[in-house]
Amino acid sequence: MAAILDDHKLFRQMSPSGSGAASGAMPNQADLLRIGLVNNMPDSAVLRTEQQFTHLLQSSANDVCVEVVLYALPTVPRLGSVRAHIEATYEPIEALCNDTLDGIVVTGTEPLERDLRDEAFWGALAGLVDWIDDRGLPAMFSCLAAHAAVLHADGVPRTRLANKCFGVFEEDVARHHVLMEGTDARMWMPHTRWNQVTEADLRKAGYDILSRSGDAGVGYFARHRNGLWLLCQGHPEYDGANLLREYRRDVARFLQQQRATYPELPRSYFGEHHTTALHAFRQEALAHGNASFMASFPRILHGSPTWDAWQSGATSVFGNWLKYAAAAKPSRDAGRSRLQPGQPDTDGPDEFTAQHVPEPAPMGDAWGS
Repeated sequence: MAAILDDHKLFRQMSPSGSGAASGAMPNQADLLRIGLVNNMPDSAVLRTEQQFTHLLQSSANDVCVEVVLYALPTVPRLGSVRAHIEATYEPIEALCNDTLDGIVVTGTEPLERDLRDEAFWGALAGLVDWIDDRGLPAMFSCLAAHAAVLHADGVPRTRLANKCFGVFEEDVARHHVLMEGTDARMWMPHTRWNQVTEADLRKAGYDILSRSGDAGVGYFARHRNGLWLLCQGHPEYDGANLLREYRRDVARFLQQQRATYPELPRSYFGEHHTTALHAFRQEALAHGNASFMASFPRILHGSPTWDAWQSGATSVFGNWLKYAAAAKPSRDAGRSRLQPGQPDTDGPDEFTAQHVPEPAPMGDAWGS
């Protein structure tokens, strides 16, 4: 394991509008929330995910300034310019033990194995889940990271879906929970996954169901552990074009013979005009398409009215999570201030072990995100 860094640089993400930790006078530390983002997304989505989560976190904050610090798991493979970008701007995961974060967001990635525990990144991700829980940090886990967190922490297995859950789904909201204050009775959520954790299994393990859809299952769910965990099977951080990019990628993979079936259109996403054009393209592609046929893929300028419909709900939920992190900050800061120079932080383990080997957990039977 790489040595723990005593002095590590800080990469501060700024929103495009200059909100958050903008240039000029530094905010009062009492009004600053430091949120770690452990970005495990594939190379093609790394930069976009940084921007999307940073924008969501900073646009959700009300009277606090949000500073986003980037981290990367060493066991997620990186190539070329993305690897260079991560080496230049991300903190090594071991540096977490020296940071004074007020919350942490952990993303998923595209899996390669049937069982999550067979993934190359599983040991590091399981160790991160333990570290977060031991330290009592407010945490948000997205998509595959949510599946991994509940599997490792509580033995909740994933199950394989008969068809890919892909599109924008309207979910009923359980507004009794602090994380759902101020939300509407229903909200939209983009989903893209072949697997799910079921409401019955989550309830049995002690999780609160915050939103659900009859077609997509559970969206947001939560549990109070040593800190408050917010988890989501969907992608609240997505921008409007994300599902288009994924659909186009899957069509290209089919034409390149990298997948056996032509992908289905994402639900409630494209307008009527574009749906007609995409169905016509599909017929031509199935008849005599090849990899070069992607040059004829229809030009999509905008989707249906649901294209960005989930963003207001996501802003409300993340705003409530940041309020919780801000309310917990004084007690965490007080605990840190009692420590003498050089004394380990007793809020959690003295170091993060990236090669942690987890306890055995019940088998899951699915693969795909």
